[in-house]
Order: sequence, then structure tokens, then C-alpha cells
Amino acid sequence: MRDSAAPIEKVSARAYRIPTDQPESDGTLEWTSTTLVVAHVTAGGRRGFGYTYADAAATRLIGEKLAPALRDRDAFATAECWEAMLATVRNIGAAGICSMAISAVDSALWDLKGKLLNAPLVSLLGQARPRVAVYGSGGFTSYSVAQLQKQLGDWASAGLRRVKMKIGRHPEEDVPRVQAVRAALGDQTDIFVDANGAYSRKLALRQARALADLGVSWYEEPVSSDDLAGLRLLRDRAPAGMDVTAGEYGFDSVYFRNMCAAGAVDVLQADVTRCKGITGFLRAAAITDAFLLPLSSHCAPSLHLHVCCAAPRVRHMEYFHDHVRIEHMLLDGSLSPVGGEIEPDLGRPGLGLELKETDAEPFAV
Repeated sequence: MRDSAAPIEKVSARAYRIPTDQPESDGTLEWTSTTLVVAHVTAGGRRGFGYTYADAAATRLIGEKLAPALRDRDAFATAECWEAMLATVRNIGAAGICSMAISAVDSALWDLKGKLLNAPLVSLLGQARPRVAVYGSGGFTSYSVAQLQKQLGDWASAGLRRVKMKIGRHPEEDVPRVQAVRAALGDQTDIFVDANGAYSRKLALRQARALADLGVSWYEEPVSSDDLAGLRLLRDRAPAGMDVTAGEYGFDSVYFRNMCAAGAVDVLQADVTRCKGITGFLRAAAITDAFLLPLSSHCAPSLHLHVCCAAPRVRHMEYFHDHVRIEHMLLDGSLSPVGGEIEPDLGRPGLGLELKETDAEPFAV
């Protein structure tokens, strides 16, 4: 039991840019590095840790806008702190980079609360399951067929029963590449695909039929996630057994509500690093409860683990190549799947994570 409030003493942030192990691309974007933005919040003699994957500009927002709004507030009052951060960015735009900055700090606040109470975050949230399934995600369009088969095949051999690959950059190559993956994996592994909004509606519908014949069961962002009517068209007309999914670009609960109300997805996706942190993800989870839809997390598996073990409708987490690599390099406490599932370490308080500051320093922006 705590005796009093824990006034927030300090909020700080740093950015680290980590090169990819090779150039990567999906249906609509190419990149050669990923930026990790880290936030720390100090109160009551403990320091909470959170992060997002965003532009380094988020550190300035945290230092100049969010830190003053939080100073001297009770670290246990996570909802009050969240509302204070939201209010302070009203006139500069609460979505986009502001939302991602809030995400890092909100996650640090939840981690801090767990540390102050010496309890793992999942216990504070209310555990719904002891562990959560993951799917291996990568399969970039920049990969050769051999690279694609090896990466996804290695995950399948390690016990991951679901793997995801990128499509959409060269639509005429997509079905043959999926055929090559299916030939390498056999019939025991579910294949997911992600077009990152690269297709038109009619092309996406035509591709759905060919992909379904190869056992593809997850069709992510076949058209732009802003095209709710197009997603609804695909959801209504895609072959049985194929889930149409989107939501990773949601910054707030209104976005998630509108997507669900439009009947646009079979499974909603949400991302703690974008949707304003643990608090925002819990609101997305409440919306899936209201619409009786499953929920899946996007990227950043170490950050999602505890909240995904608490949200009742979570189906699985994305085990994304870039973020898995970074989190194992730079975060103490990052875990690996066993038998296709990850179980939080209940012996570590909060998120169970700490930045390896010495290892991260060479990547500092």
C-alpha cells in the first residue's frame, strides 16, 4: 500500500537511430534505419521507462511541451497525466508526432507505477491470459525469394505458427512470391500478407481470390486505411477464412470507433507507440469489446506484452523483425517466444524493461 502521492520530478527523452541490417521496403515505403525515442519519468525514487518508434522530433515535444505539463503531478494518476498531455498539445495537433510522444511518456508512467508498487504491469491492469501468441513479421518486398523463404521459414521452424510478408510494391510479383513461401513452409503455417495500402479496391479484390487459394488468412491494409468504404468492400467480398485488418495508424479512440462502426475490419489493430500509449491501447481494447471484434497489436512486441496479456479480445501480437532486433540489442528484459507464445516475467516490476544505455549510446541522435 502507498501512503501518499508520488510527485513527478523529472521527464526526459532521447532518440536513437539504428540502421537496418539491410535496406527494407513494403508496398508504399522504403527505409534504411529506425528511430527509437525513449522517455524516462522520475518520481518517488524510481524511474519509469517507455518508448516509441518515431522521428527524433518527438524528443523536443516531450522536453518542451509534455514535461512541463506533468511536473509535480501524481505519478499514480496516469489518467490525469494522460489528459494533461493531451490538453497541452491541442493547438499543435494531437495526432501524428504529438500522439507518438505522448505514447512514450504514458508508457513510462505505467512502468513507473508498477515500479513504485513493485508489481508487473499486467497485474495492475488485470491479467486475462498468462501468455500471448505472436506472428513473425518481416518478409519485406526488398527481399529476394530466397531471403523471404529463409526468414519466414526460420520463424516457422522456431514454433511460430503464423508469419507475415509484405506485398504491393510490384503487384504482378505478389502471388508468385506467396506461392514460393507456401512451397517452403508447407501447409501447417498460416501466411499473412500486408499491402500497406498499396492496392486499388478492384486490384485488392482480384488479389484476394488468388491469395486465398494459397491459404492466406490475413489481408492487412489491402487498400488505404483511410478508405473505410474500400476496406468494407474487401471485408464483405473477400473469400471466407480471410480476415481483412487495419488500424495500425490509429492515433485515438475516435479513429478506432469509426473504423469499427464502418464494418471495415474483421480484426482491429492498435499500436501502443502511436495511439497515445498504454492508456490509448486500453481504450482501443474497450472499443473492440463494444463491437465484438478481436484485437491485434502492431509492432514493438516488448512494449505490448503486458497490455496484450490483459486485454480480453487480443488474438496475437506482431513480432516485427526490425523492432525485435532493436529490442534485443538495446533493452534489458526483452523476451523471446517459446512455442509461438511470449509470457511476461512476473518477477520484474512495471514493463520489465530497461534501456541498455551504454549499448544505445553509439546510436544517439
